[in-house]
Amino acid sequence: MTVVLAIETSCDETSVAIVRDGTEVLANVVSSQIDLHAEFGGVVPEVASRAHLEMLEPVLTKALADAGAPGAPLSGADIDAVAATHGPGLIGALLIGVSEAKALALAWGVPYVGVNHMEGHLFATFLEQPDLTPPLIVLLVSGGHTLIVHLEDLGRYRILGSTIDDAAGEAFDKVARYLDLGYPGGPVIDRLATEGDRDAIAFPRGLMDDGFDFSFSGMKTSVINYVRKNPTASDADLAASFQEAVVDVLVTKAMRAADAVDAKGVCLGGGVAANSRLRERFAQEAAARGVDCLVPARAFCTDNAAMIAAAANYRLMADGPTGLDGGATPNLRLPTLA
Repeated sequence: MTVVLAIETSCDETSVAIVRDGTEVLANVVSSQIDLHAEFGGVVPEVASRAHLEMLEPVLTKALADAGAPGAPLSGADIDAVAATHGPGLIGALLIGVSEAKALALAWGVPYVGVNHMEGHLFATFLEQPDLTPPLIVLLVSGGHTLIVHLEDLGRYRILGSTIDDAAGEAFDKVARYLDLGYPGGPVIDRLATEGDRDAIAFPRGLMDDGFDFSFSGMKTSVINYVRKNPTASDADLAASFQEAVVDVLVTKAMRAADAVDAKGVCLGGGVAANSRLRERFAQEAAARGVDCLVPARAFCTDNAAMIAAAANYRLMADGPTGLDGGATPNLRLPTLA
């Protein structure tokens, strides 16, 4: 058995998790910074870094306590490896988690593993369904990324499609900001959409019939242009119609990719995977095709250290430890097959 303690500080969540053998979550503690960044309408890197510095130690303490027996928290003697997200993300935020993880590994005399944040999202799939059998299509949708990944096997990935401009989560945030709905935009639009008519406004579906790549910038602009021409339009109808357009493109392309590679299953990942309409449509379309489907618990959609621990467990077995001289790479790419 291998017990991995992992740290995730790539953006605006401070998280520490302890996972056994890559699938059994003993603890997964997340401290969100949403309230800190709300007044700015987006993540402020310096604010995020300072919050990580403030919260990392109490989050670590709670994770060790949660993973142990009542009154008997785990200690370094119970940990076999320490991992941290080393990219992609905000450089200051990443360095805080990486520095803490390397210090713990050195103090406890255990290996350190640097983990790609996007690979962590792929491994979140196996936290809930360890017996999922590749090949799989994974739709990774977040504020910074929108990818269709062909997971041929563990550690073997091909990116079939990505966004050529805004990520889906970024588009949600920008539309919410324009409509003055609040931050973060995705959850706000999701809630408001339940009160609106998703068929009220026929927003365009960018690149709908063109390969597996995405484009959400034009969809965002179409909302702005519609509001300028129709200033009394219902915010609820705008939210529902825009959300439906985005979800329609995401689900259609993901399922088309699954058909193209004859995938045995389809999975959702990333922060936007918490969107209720996306979850509903994704599951419906998978069922219609008769393929296995994983729509993860919302706790494993947003940034969390459990997924980093799961990926670290695999990387430790496949590649061995990361050197303590390893740093952080803000623009790190998902390792893919040639």
